[in-house]
Amino acid sequence: MAQTETLTLGEIETLAFHALTRAGANAEAATALARATAETEADGVASHGLAYIPIYCEHLRCGKVDGNARPVITQPKPGLVLADAATGFAHGAIAAGFAALIPAARDQGIAALAVRNSYNCGVLGIHTLTLARAGFLALGFTNAPASIAPSGGMRPVVGTNPISLAAPDGAGGAALLIDQSASTIAKSEIMKHAREGRPIPEGWGLDADGKPTTDPEVALKGSMAPSGGYKGVGLALLVETMAAAMAGASLGMDASPFSGTAGGPPRTGQFFIAIDAATSSGGAFAARITRLTDEIRAQEGARLPGDGRAAARARAARDGVAVSQATLEKIRAI
Repeated sequence: MAQTETLTLGEIETLAFHALTRAGANAEAATALARATAETEADGVASHGLAYIPIYCEHLRCGKVDGNARPVITQPKPGLVLADAATGFAHGAIAAGFAALIPAARDQGIAALAVRNSYNCGVLGIHTLTLARAGFLALGFTNAPASIAPSGGMRPVVGTNPISLAAPDGAGGAALLIDQSASTIAKSEIMKHAREGRPIPEGWGLDADGKPTTDPEVALKGSMAPSGGYKGVGLALLVETMAAAMAGASLGMDASPFSGTAGGPPRTGQFFIAIDAATSSGGAFAARITRLTDEIRAQEGARLPGDGRAAARARAARDGVAVSQATLEKIRAI
């Protein structure tokens, strides 16, 4: 059994911050990413948490991401905010964009943020949750380097391209959090199996000929299996339209990989929409979303998206997070 060490969320954030700054990130960029890393570990999504810090640091050192980039924020229309990440980390650009998006959405009732020249934004739901906590119904889109082939094709054209929705609960939290990719499983999970030398379940990945494989290395050289077949491809195309075309970011097929050192900055994008749901619903939103979620929770064995993360967050705040000793050794050696 793999050895672990239990850390508080504060310790996780501090560990990530120091590793990132040692690798070349400025304090502002490191703070935003370290905070998101702690939140991701709290949510129980270990594949996108501290395990990613060595990759971020590698990319700082090879120039795939600029640790000293300063995002440029503009607002060409009252309800539209633009953030140019300048090939820096996505987290700082998104945080700076939200500082303009939130007041714009309060004033207008609805506003959007487009982020270009960006990078891997980690767990998309972390960002939409921020907007829900501010009282908005939030939609988020992020594109990724191509890893899904089109229906009937074999060459990847679009990425796993997550989409997220976070609904406010009226009390500073989220009543509902949906965060899912267009692939059957996140690519990071296949990468994790490859690092550990473990086979993947059938249905996660395809080989170069479009046939199912249980070999993670073969899947990484082939393509990801879209969730629900052609419907997953459609979802990936929807996200590509929003996060790449709408944001003026690189298409997934033109972006460099989020793994490895080749290719320079990926210049991918994100797109967020914040909506004043209380106003749009005539004050009925909170009651409607509560009615919906209560009905699901009342069914024995039924699961509501986001409940698992909320439970993990509560445990992490109380008990800390068990982190792989191997991961910690890599980070402490940076």
